[in-house]
Order: sequence, then C-alpha cells, then structure tokens
Amino acid sequence: MAALGADSIRVYGDLGAEFNEHPVLTATTIYKGSAVGSSGGYARACVAQDLFLGFAEEQVINAGASGAKNVTVKSKGLIQAAVTGASVASINLIVYMSSDNDFTLTSTTNTKIGVVHRFVTGTTCIIRFDASVLI
Repeated sequence: MAALGADSIRVYGDLGAEFNEHPVLTATTIYKGSAVGSSGGYARACVAQDLFLGFAEEQVINAGASGAKNVTVKSKGLIQAAVTGASVASINLIVYMSSDNDFTLTSTTNTKIGVVHRFVTGTTCIIRFDASVLI
C-alpha cells in the first residue's frame, strides 16, 4: 500500500472486556477488585508467583470445600492503579503484582499481569491486562 496523502477513516476495536469464572480455594475470601491468582487450580487473592486469572467482579467468601463457590473475574481489559516504580517513561513495560493490590515494575518472584498502557500522573498508570496470554 502507498503512504497516506490524506485523512483515512479507520475502524478500531476496543479490548473487549472478557469475563471468566473460577472455583475458589477453601477458607478463602476474595474481595471485589482484588487481583485473583491460581493456587493448584483454585482461585485466591493473588500472591507472588501465582498464575494471574483477572480481577474479581464480586466479593466471595468460601468457608466450604475448595470449589464450593466460584468467583467471576474480569480477565481482559484496562485498569487504573498506582504502579511502584512507574514514570512517564514506563509505557509498554511489564507490570507485576506481589499481592492482590500491590502493582510493581519489579519482576523478581512476582506475578506478571500486563503492561503499562498509559501514564496518568506520579506512579498512576492505565494497565492493559489479559490473563489468557500470560499462560
């Protein structure tokens, strides 16, 4: 194709938020908005080195056996958060989590969740996440 010589109408897609549901680990509370990780196949509030599943859409308290309750997660989309170590130069850097609410650019023993999509201010960024591509 030739280079543009005039404005061109383009069709763009959005990230198309996706949702999924996972069985919850026994004796576990997952809060709405928490990053959710997998422990032996069961969902829990994310801790370092878990497989990232998404962000909880609801609070779930599972006092029963593992799998007695499920949690719905947003597994793909954008989220705004303070990211330790982030700056205006952080676009497309990988974002990790060390717990269900601690976002960082430090990879050591942490859980990969996405990339810095846009810088907002200070250490606040928009993070693009997609749990399906982190396997």
